[in-house]
Amino acid sequence: METVSYVFMIIGGLFFLLGGLGVLRMPDVFNRIQAGTKATTLGAFSLLIGVGIANPDWLLKVILIIVFIALSNPIGSSVLAKAAYRSEPLPSNLVQDDLKGHNGGEDNE
Repeated sequence: METVSYVFMIIGGLFFLLGGLGVLRMPDVFNRIQAGTKATTLGAFSLLIGVGIANPDWLLKVILIIVFIALSNPIGSSVLAKAAYRSEPLPSNLVQDDLKGHNGGEDNE
């Protein structure tokens, strides 16, 4: 079981690494938010599962942390994206703007 927990922890670390590289390499704020959220969520899940397998006494706490992350990360990334949409000029490669006219009376053009 110890080997399985180490494998999960290594996978989690690799996803954290890929998420960090994605934040550095992506061209605009919306892609950075996606890279930071998706990869690090999976990395945290893998790392926590590895810790839960290594220490079965902590398994209930690990499951609660995973549930909290699963609920809070999408909300946090949506809030960051909405704030970035309202404060920055939109990317030049934006194909469709579904929020135009729905952001509190302001139009970003």
